[in-house]
Amino acid sequence: MDPIISVVNASKTYATGFRALDHVDLHIQPGEIFALLGPNGAGKTTLIGLICGIVKLGEGSVTVAGKDIVRDYREVRSLIGLVPQELTTDAFETVWATVSFSRGLFGKPADPAYIEKTLRALSLWDKKDSKIMTLSGGMKRRVMIAKALSHEPRVLFLDEPTAGVDVALRKDMWAMVRGLREDGVTIVLTTHYIEEAEDMADRVGVISHGKIILVEDKVTLMRKLGKKQLMLELQQPLAQVPPSLAADGLSLNADGTQLTYVYDPRGVEGAQGAVAALLDDLQREGIRLKDLHTTQSSLEDIFVSLVQEKA
Repeated sequence: MDPIISVVNASKTYATGFRALDHVDLHIQPGEIFALLGPNGAGKTTLIGLICGIVKLGEGSVTVAGKDIVRDYREVRSLIGLVPQELTTDAFETVWATVSFSRGLFGKPADPAYIEKTLRALSLWDKKDSKIMTLSGGMKRRVMIAKALSHEPRVLFLDEPTAGVDVALRKDMWAMVRGLREDGVTIVLTTHYIEEAEDMADRVGVISHGKIILVEDKVTLMRKLGKKQLMLELQQPLAQVPPSLAADGLSLNADGTQLTYVYDPRGVEGAQGAVAALLDDLQREGIRLKDLHTTQSSLEDIFVSLVQEKA
C-alpha cells in the first residue's frame, strides 16, 4: 500500500539561521493513527505546518495522496484538516456559522446533516447558536476540531489537541478519532500526554533537534525497548548493596528498604533464569524480602531515554 503522506529529505531553515528540520524522511500509511512525539522545539509543529502548506518547504519533497504540496497546493489542502495548538476562531460568529463557512471554503456543498453529526459528536449541538466569544476554552477547542472536520478531510492533523482541556473533551475527541479511523481517515497526532499516544497510536515517530530518530510500530517498540523492573522490598534496610551482588546491577533506594533490578523481558527464559539466580544470591547474603513486584517501562520511559540518548 502506498503511503498517504511521504516526506523525503525535507529540511527547513528559518531566516534567523535556526534549522528546524534536518533531512527528514517520514512515510505515513492510510488509515493509521500516527503519534509524532518530541520535546518542545524539536520540530513537530514545523513538520506539520510544512505538510499542510503553512510553512514553506526549504529542501526535499512532500506529497499527500500522491499530490505534491507545492505544485498541487489546493488539492493537497482540501485533503487535510488541521487542529492547531492556538485557538483562532471567529469570535463574533456562531458555532454553526463558522463550521459551515469552513466547509464552504473548500468548495464543499452545504450539508447540514453532516455539520449536525459533527457538532453532536463533539458535544457542541446545544451550543450551535452561541457566539464563539461566549464559549469556554474547552468548547472553543471543540469548535476548532469541528472546523477541521467540516470538509471531510482524508488526513487530520491534531497538534497538541488536548493541551489544557478537560477530561470530557479528551474522551469525546478520542471516541471521534477512533470513528474517523474506522472510516479510513488518517490521523497524525502530536501530544505531551504520552499516555494518549500509548493508548491511541498504531505507530510512533520520535523527533529531536529537527531529525526523526525513530519510527516504529507501537507494540514492536514497547517489546524492543521496554524494560521490566523487579522491585524488592526488604525486611531490614541495607546501608549499601553488598559487593557480592554488584554484578547483578542492583540499585538501592535512599532509605535502604528497596532494591531494584532492571532486566530485558524479550528473552523470557533467560530473564526468568536471571531473576531466579538473583533471588538465590539474595538468600545466600541473608537478605530477606518483605514483598516483590514488577513494573513495565511505559512509552514515556522509552521516549525520554531515546531523546536523552540523542541529546
